[in-house]
Amino acid sequence: MHPYGIIQAMETTRKVRLDLAYDGTDFHGWAAQPGLRTVQGEIEKALALILQRPIALTVAGRTDAGVHASGQVACFDLTEDEWARLKPRHGVDDPGVALTRRLNGLLQRTSQGSGSDVVIYQTQLVPASFDARFSALGRHYSYRLADQLTCQHPTQRHNTTWLTKNAVPLDLAKMNEAATHCLGEHDFLSFCKPREGASTIRTLYQFEFTRLADGVVVADLHADAFCHSQVRSLVGAAVFVGSGKRPVGYLAELIAKPSRDNAAPLAPPEGLTLTKVDYPEGETALAEQAKAARRLRTCEECD
Repeated sequence: MHPYGIIQAMETTRKVRLDLAYDGTDFHGWAAQPGLRTVQGEIEKALALILQRPIALTVAGRTDAGVHASGQVACFDLTEDEWARLKPRHGVDDPGVALTRRLNGLLQRTSQGSGSDVVIYQTQLVPASFDARFSALGRHYSYRLADQLTCQHPTQRHNTTWLTKNAVPLDLAKMNEAATHCLGEHDFLSFCKPREGASTIRTLYQFEFTRLADGVVVADLHADAFCHSQVRSLVGAAVFVGSGKRPVGYLAELIAKPSRDNAAPLAPPEGLTLTKVDYPEGETALAEQAKAARRLRTCEECD
C-alpha cells in the first residue's frame, strides 16, 4: 500500500464514474468547504476511508446549498491495483458493485435522520478521456413551484418552492411566451453570477413550464451548460412575468441588454433539481468534447 495520499507515477491509473442522487436540504452545496457538510465532502471522506488516501472528485454540475440532484455524475482516478483490491464480497465479483455498496453504507451512517440523503447508484470504469464536467454535452434541470394552497404538499416541501404570497395562480402561457426569447445562444450575464475571466455565454435548448395533475408547476431546462445561479434566475424572472409583476417582454429585455445592474431575481434553491447529464458515445468523442469545452469556459458549472 502506498503512503497516505501518494500514488506512484509509474502505476496505471483508471477513471471511475459515479452516478448519484442527493437531497440537498441538509448540505451546504456540492463543493467541499472546511467545517461544513457538503456532498463532495461526504463522498470524498467515504472514498478516503475505503482507499486509504485522499480522493478528489470532478463533478458535472456544482449545485448550491439546498439544491438537489437525481442524475448527478462525478469521477475520480485510482490505480489498477486499488481497483483490483476493492475485494468484492457476499458473492459479488464486480469491484464497481462492491465499491457502490461500501460507499452507500458509509454515507448512510453520516446522513441526517433516517435513510440516506445521498445515494450512489452506480460505480463503473470509464475511458481515461472521460471528464464528468468537460465531457458533458448538456445538463437538464427541473424546478418545482407550488403557486396554490391545494398543491402545497407537506411531503414535497423540500423539493418544491411554495409561492405563499401569490394569491393568483401563475399564468403559464405568458411565462412560456417569455421563455422562448431565452432559447438559443446568448450572453446570460443578466441571469448569472459571473466569475472573473469566465464566459457567461451559453446555449439554452429548452425552457418551458407545465402544470402537473396535482397542480404543481414544473419548469424544464436544458442547456449545454449553466453558469452560477442561471437556472434559478431564469425561473425567478419568469415567475415575475407569470405573477404580473413584469410584462411578457421582461426576459427578452434582459437578454438584449446583458448586465448585472438590472439582474434577474433569484428563485429559492429548494425547488431546483439536476435531473440528467448528457455525454457523447465513445472515447474519442469524450476527449474531443472535453477539449472543446475547456477552450470555451474556465468557470465551474454550478447552480
